[in-house]
Amino acid sequence: MYSSFRAWIDLTRAHFAWAWPLLFCSGLALAFQAYGGFSWTTTVTVALIGLFGFEGGLVLNDIVDRERDTRDIDPAMTRYWRLFGTRPLPPGLITPARAAALVIGFLLVTTALIFTLPPPHSQFVFAIMVCAYCAEIFYQLKKRRQTWPIAQLVGRIDFALFPVAGYLAAGLPDMTALLYFLFFYPFAEAHLAVNDLADIANDRAREMASVTVLYGEHGTAVWILLMTIIHAVFAVLFATRLGWIARGGFLLGMLLLTTANLRIFRDQSAKTALAVLPFFHVAMAVYAASIIADTVL
Repeated sequence: MYSSFRAWIDLTRAHFAWAWPLLFCSGLALAFQAYGGFSWTTTVTVALIGLFGFEGGLVLNDIVDRERDTRDIDPAMTRYWRLFGTRPLPPGLITPARAAALVIGFLLVTTALIFTLPPPHSQFVFAIMVCAYCAEIFYQLKKRRQTWPIAQLVGRIDFALFPVAGYLAAGLPDMTALLYFLFFYPFAEAHLAVNDLADIANDRAREMASVTVLYGEHGTAVWILLMTIIHAVFAVLFATRLGWIARGGFLLGMLLLTTANLRIFRDQSAKTALAVLPFFHVAMAVYAASIIADTVL
């Protein structure tokens, strides 16, 4: 029983679960500020949509990659992302059928919650959910055979749309929604490349054409830097629509990303990438929390 519980915790990356509602609700907070109509019921509903929607994507990722994941030779990334350090599907701790049932359950719950939102917000969020799941599947399959990083460029649209979906849960497509997407998309690309660099040994063993497999360690460091610079440019543009608390959060986040980039350029190794990965996660949390704080304080 305890072993099974630990497997489900690792499958869902449960110890990171708090992050997804926080990011999703940062968009919602901006929508409340722009359009009014604050509601605790809507806030809780949207937080649950973010939680179950993202968790479903994580489990789907494991299902699609379950055979390739049997080739892993370096457990470092698994230990980072999963509390008990296991990938439950490859060794059969959880069957693919049970994992698929969980994804379907998450999808049904998420869809039901989405359609408690009034139109057109429910249609906006549902359309983004469908696009996000399609992008996730495309990413997992396309990166198995590519000579250009198409999978990364298309696949991270799903993550970049995540806070935008939170915004559209109570707002409408406007310049704020666009700027949030443009701000977050290069961050998502840089974050993914740090993951790729940290997991290079496994991606080579899995025959996955990640950014690091395609361009090597130095090429990945350059990719991360370029995406961080683009992210910084859009951070300045996005910050013009936000208050001083959010601007302070953006500044702190950029300091964390700058530090991470400097460390990667000094030592372009998987070990360093894994060491600075938390900098990206803390920056993301700071961004989301500061945006929310900016709207309520």
